[in-house]
Amino acid sequence: MESTDNIFWITNGEINQGGVTVLADVNIHLRKGEFVYLIGKTGAGKSSLLKTLYGELILAKGEGEVAGFKIHDLKRKDVPFLRRNLGIVFQDFQLLSDRNVNENLYFVMRSTGWNNKAEITKQAEDVLRLVGLDHQGTKMPHQLSGGEQQRVSIARALVNNPKFILADEPTGNLDPETSREIMAVLMAIAKEGTSVLMATHDMSIMEQFPSRTMKVENKTVVELNPMNVFNPFEQVKFE
Repeated sequence: MESTDNIFWITNGEINQGGVTVLADVNIHLRKGEFVYLIGKTGAGKSSLLKTLYGELILAKGEGEVAGFKIHDLKRKDVPFLRRNLGIVFQDFQLLSDRNVNENLYFVMRSTGWNNKAEITKQAEDVLRLVGLDHQGTKMPHQLSGGEQQRVSIARALVNNPKFILADEPTGNLDPETSREIMAVLMAIAKEGTSVLMATHDMSIMEQFPSRTMKVENKTVVELNPMNVFNPFEQVKFE
């Protein structure tokens, strides 16, 4: 569904991995500033879809575009440029344990082309403030709670002012209260205009923060609630 309002879209897409068709007849889109859940059983193809969106896999058939990059004709040399327009948040945080919070952010910025020290410092301060971690920049990851580490992970995803964020089970290792805090941060980010696609297995989070939902099943992706209304009676099953 190509549109100037879409941060990504795939039309008649097919995704292969290891010579096997994982998903076919994929027709999906994500609008600017939209928050969307991605659900489905383990092994259904969620990870393959995410990998296609950030350039790890090439769209085998059909057409698609992510942040202005055509993913059905993506050159390997263009993958780093695509990823500079994305932010990725992982379940296990993936922070560098040998450096403090600020240095974790500086590392990402320097590796993606930032070279002005004053600008790097200011951007780190700005994104930490955005996720509610003002004045925590000098702490080491092990000095932070799980929720605080995930906030750093979100801040890291925001340093390049991405057009949208891929969040892969961001509340998977967190307790319910901390999960709600992280969801509030992600929802606020979407309201500010940065689109968020969040893969999750957490039904309680979806009930508390209802939003549009895509489900990976039967080797394709379907819309469960295009009207953005969460239906607790929907037959959603996880493994």
